[in-house]
Amino acid sequence: MGKKDDEAKAYVLKKVKEQDVKFIRFWFTDILGFLKSFSITADHLEGALENGMGFDGSSIQGFARIDESDMIAIPDPTTFQLIPWRPKEQGVARMFCDICWPGGQPFEGDPRYILKRNLKRAADMGYTFYVGPELEYFYFKDDCSTEFLDLGGYFDLTPPEAASDLRRKTILILEEMGIGVEYSHHEVAPSQHEIDLHYTDALSMADNVMTYRVAVKQVAQDHGVYATFMPKPVFGVNGSGMHVHMSLFKGSSNAFFDKNAQYHLSKVALEFLAGILKHAPEITSITNQWVNSYKRLVPGYEAPCYLTWARRNRSDLIRVPEYQPGRETATRIEFRSPDPACNPYLAFSVLLAAGLEGIEKGYEPPPPMERNVFEMGPEEREKRKIKTLPGSLHESVQLTKKSELVKKALGEHLFNGFIRNKEVEWDRYRTYITDYELKNYLSIL
Repeated sequence: MGKKDDEAKAYVLKKVKEQDVKFIRFWFTDILGFLKSFSITADHLEGALENGMGFDGSSIQGFARIDESDMIAIPDPTTFQLIPWRPKEQGVARMFCDICWPGGQPFEGDPRYILKRNLKRAADMGYTFYVGPELEYFYFKDDCSTEFLDLGGYFDLTPPEAASDLRRKTILILEEMGIGVEYSHHEVAPSQHEIDLHYTDALSMADNVMTYRVAVKQVAQDHGVYATFMPKPVFGVNGSGMHVHMSLFKGSSNAFFDKNAQYHLSKVALEFLAGILKHAPEITSITNQWVNSYKRLVPGYEAPCYLTWARRNRSDLIRVPEYQPGRETATRIEFRSPDPACNPYLAFSVLLAAGLEGIEKGYEPPPPMERNVFEMGPEEREKRKIKTLPGSLHESVQLTKKSELVKKALGEHLFNGFIRNKEVEWDRYRTYITDYELKNYLSIL
């Protein structure tokens, strides 16, 4: 480990010199998943790689109190990449950081550390956690309105192809930064698009998701438009999701695949699926963390709200893509409720924790629901004991507050900070006078 770390640091120093990099940005996130950054010059890089760089953490959401604000950002040299949208003649690079206390111990409020800790639990059980998210987003003409850039639909090619060009330029940037892309296409709603990242280990993917969101917004801004990952920005059309494809590997073998089992799903896969299905309500405030998230999780717009799973039906919370002969490594489950505005480090943490709980305790999933749940009447759903995801941020947070699984996955410091933040958000929303109320009540009451 030490030798590999030294080699990575040496590579970074060499690359900075060769590419004449002037500035290096240190990236990390707060508990809500907002990207934070500060820059150092190349002259200070060698010392920063050895000892990190100090900063004041008291103003970072969910970080230290003002009386214990000194923190250290330790750059991860394996995440070094040049930033393609910055001027070439004044090279700028970035590295993701792990946040530590001045004594060197990991900061328990750092979302990247939280994910690392959960991944270690999986590693201790012999597993590597792979994820491949599909992030949807909208292009609007500016950030002050929801005026569409195009009126295309699912898989449409939309002349004059303005949005297609934006997607293409975004993909080129991502690939230049070492991030693999599998697909890109127009989504169901007008001006809604999707770029699917090639699956990789969960820590790398969380870093990739943060980079992806910046790249999408940067390319849009450079072309005079606005991109948003808001879950439900427009009433009456589909919202934006982040469907998360997941699998566990043991070495080079997919632990979810069993050639002799029904659906080709191993016992481990079914237990993992059952764990996520059982704990889905209590982890939803993490995977869908905004008041606006729950405007998307309603029937009629392809977003799941019922606790069911299936192989073919896309109305369910969990979908198992059909097995394709010869592609055993692609065996996976797809969790469809998260949205692209969540904190990916925390979302992947609680999903993994729920799945591992299912494996450790031997959970068994209910039979798959191959019928469209949205087309059932309430009596039939009640008869089949089909439960739902929480319907609001308030309901969701109340379930999370009681969850030992989430508390264990996030750690007490981050868990308490997240709950406090979400309760404040809900209280502000609850007391805010909306346009809906003024439009419907002011003239009659």
